[in-house]
Amino acid sequence: MTILDEGPFYHGTKADLQIGDFLTAGFKSNYDSRVIMNHIYFTALKNGAGLAAEVAKGDGKPRVYLVEPTDVFENDPNVTDKKFPGNPTRSYRSREPLKIIAEVSEWTIENPALLKMLQEKLAANEALGEILN
Repeated sequence: MTILDEGPFYHGTKADLQIGDFLTAGFKSNYDSRVIMNHIYFTALKNGAGLAAEVAKGDGKPRVYLVEPTDVFENDPNVTDKKFPGNPTRSYRSREPLKIIAEVSEWTIENPALLKMLQEKLAANEALGEILN
């Protein structure tokens, strides 16, 4: 297996999970409940996972988990091929489970304006019936 990144790796969500739980594909997207995800997405950037957690749908509090891939993973083509060649966001996806190792209690939203824009875009897309993936 080619090592794409040594990690550590993080996943942002509003789901209340426990150490030892596994995140698996086949569930609703954190951003659009009409989309069933074929992959689990994660990043090697704690603050990037924090941004994802803040934007995620749900009533729970934003949470960032330290995760460990259980098998192969790849660069996230939705980011690396379309937006940021070379994967500077260190974004990945896997069809295989991610094991939750710990919950991270601190992260920084480096660009509050970006957070606000993403939240507004997701709200507008939901109102229009568009699907984001």
